[in-house]
Amino acid sequence: LGLHGPCAAYDTACSASLVAHHGSVRGLQRVECASGLSAGVNMILEPSAMRGNALAGFTSVRGRSHTFDARADGYARGEAIGALACRLGMGDAAVPSRGARTVGSAVRQDGRSASLTAPNGTAQRALLHAALAEAGVAASLVARLEAHGTGTALGDPIEAGSVHAALLQARGEARAPLALG
Repeated sequence: LGLHGPCAAYDTACSASLVAHHGSVRGLQRVECASGLSAGVNMILEPSAMRGNALAGFTSVRGRSHTFDARADGYARGEAIGALACRLGMGDAAVPSRGARTVGSAVRQDGRSASLTAPNGTAQRALLHAALAEAGVAASLVARLEAHGTGTALGDPIEAGSVHAALLQARGEARAPLALG
């Protein structure tokens, strides 16, 4: 492709594509490159890995994720490939090729939580606040959030509570809707 600039591979399980995009944004902000390409691939090639997840109770017995839903009983794995090309524009914001705008980016580790699959609500709130602070955007102006969504009765309420505390609580009674993906 004739690319120049920083290059890195990330393996962070569920968040690798987002962490790769964060790396692209940082490379653009530091003017290490004029454009960035981040891509993610998930291929499930070894059946025993899925068998282990099923035996541990991580996956849905229905074979379908019901994230943020009363039917949540685990997640369903899938294969995917996605890529995002960004360039500098509109100040320091990274502008993906389809016109969306990334103005704030933050990556954190959850730290200690109830279990391997349980999110840490305090860490999630801190991450959301850090991204908002970097972007210089008030929580009330956020219109869309792409969430982790474990699809479990344990993880989803913790994440929803973190989103509520960091983004919705400040909006008051007449709050604008927040689209959640």
